[in-house]
Amino acid sequence: MAAVRHITPTVLLPVKGFEHAKERLAERLSEAERWDLARTMAERVVRAAGPLPTWIVCDNDEVAQWAQDVGVGVLRVDAKGLNPSVTEATQRLLGRRGAAGGDAAAPTHVVIAHADLPRAETLDGLAEAGTVTIVPDRHLDGTNVLSLPLGTGFEFHYGPGSFAAHCEEALRRGLDLRVCRVPALEWDIDTPDDLDALNRLDAAADRTGRNG
Repeated sequence: MAAVRHITPTVLLPVKGFEHAKERLAERLSEAERWDLARTMAERVVRAAGPLPTWIVCDNDEVAQWAQDVGVGVLRVDAKGLNPSVTEATQRLLGRRGAAGGDAAAPTHVVIAHADLPRAETLDGLAEAGTVTIVPDRHLDGTNVLSLPLGTGFEFHYGPGSFAAHCEEALRRGLDLRVCRVPALEWDIDTPDDLDALNRLDAAADRTGRNG
């Protein structure tokens, strides 16, 4: 059996303005609390990227300044909406590879992670040559992390049902598909139910730690 060839990908982290983040949590959290939660989760995902080259995809001055403050790159995009923004960002990375003239350090693979993963630990090991790797959310509905080679024409389908849509897209493109259930990456925070479930999980872990 041939050994799996791992590669060093570039990480893309789409982040919209913190002041409008997590509006569906407004019944539970104040605007300041939502702002703090959004930044805290995004910073955790940046840390999870570790030494991998990381770019924040945004169209917002505050987010761009935050990215510089935490020491990662900024890809300003003109497109609005998650799918157009990620498409523009990956095309920009592909353009960098073309401009590099075959430079081995130029990006060939990308890992796209959501910025609202409160338990993220690492994004390492999710990139394989010629392979689309998907980490779904805990409901097997959304796509929390998507890893894929650049230059395949892959179309993004973020939104409800994106996990199944991205699986279908990978197969349609003739790419190998790998689905990874990673507990630390399956949690995201979109709704009050998500927040409640995570709080229950954290409380149970605290009780286990005290009783252990």
